[in-house]
Amino acid sequence: QVQLVESGGGLVQPGGSLRLSCAASSTIFSSIFVVYNMAWYRQAPGKQRELVASIGRDESLNYADSVKGRFTISRDNAKNTLYLQMNNLKPEDTAVYYCNANSRHEYWGQGTQVTVLP
Repeated sequence: QVQLVESGGGLVQPGGSLRLSCAASSTIFSSIFVVYNMAWYRQAPGKQRELVASIGRDESLNYADSVKGRFTISRDNAKNTLYLQMNNLKPEDTAVYYCNANSRHEYWGQGTQVTVLP
């Protein structure tokens, strides 16, 4: 069982920045990121949930084309915290952002709203 709690969302002007955090905890694993691949997804109103960025157990990185060069995914193993640094935000980045942990099982956070003013 893994619990994921996102934070850091908010309202921002175009061109602004936000950093999302995902605090991960488990009653079984002390080092969650060696067991689970981690990712950020987002879902805009009326659209399907889409992958934004991922970081594998081996620290391999993957980004959606729409965020390459603007977003950076990272993790702090000691804190069991996943981050998403978002720079040069655009109105089309407006969505609920979800933290995801996946391995044999998959877990989701509750989401955090990011709104970039038009």
